[in-house]
Amino acid sequence: MKYLLTFFLLISSAFAGQGPEKLRGFLSSIDVLSARFEQSILNMESGEAGRFQGMLYLSRPGKFRWDYTEPYEKQILADGDTVYVVDTDLDQITYVSQERALKGTPASILVEQGDLNERFEVIDIGESQGMDWVELLPRDEESQFTRILIAFLSDDIRRMEISDKFGQITRFQFYDIEQNPELEKDFFKFKSRQGFDQFGDF
Repeated sequence: MKYLLTFFLLISSAFAGQGPEKLRGFLSSIDVLSARFEQSILNMESGEAGRFQGMLYLSRPGKFRWDYTEPYEKQILADGDTVYVVDTDLDQITYVSQERALKGTPASILVEQGDLNERFEVIDIGESQGMDWVELLPRDEESQFTRILIAFLSDDIRRMEISDKFGQITRFQFYDIEQNPELEKDFFKFKSRQGFDQFGDF
């Protein structure tokens, strides 16, 4: 029985994925990142769907830019203290405290430092579609998100799937990933837009 148990443990470890290790390795090795992304959103209750494209930029710790280009222009920018949402279609800027905005969110995984296990339960769910997957379950009961899946191909993040409490699933695919590119010094500095209405929520 002892040898049989050892055999099954070896077999199990042979098929175990590397998702958690890939995630931690990715976060520890990245200071700056740029990537093209495609985003799809599906509301499971209404059946409504949407597709978006753009560029993602990260500067760890604490800074990011999501520059949406299709089907309309929109920017979400975090400078370390404040998150700004610039909606070009509506000529509107909304801003909120970054600490408040990112608490328990997928964005916090990518830009914040510290022990990931304090904020999420990290689960290895193995290999699928040629990629290593990890599941993250928020420990904060007030989080709007119920489940986050992240997939790695080699050492690069390739997929992210987010489920929330409102029955919505958001999927990201990342392409043309560049690690530690050189960006301008004020790349993550918010620049005001003339003629835009501004709304703050702190």
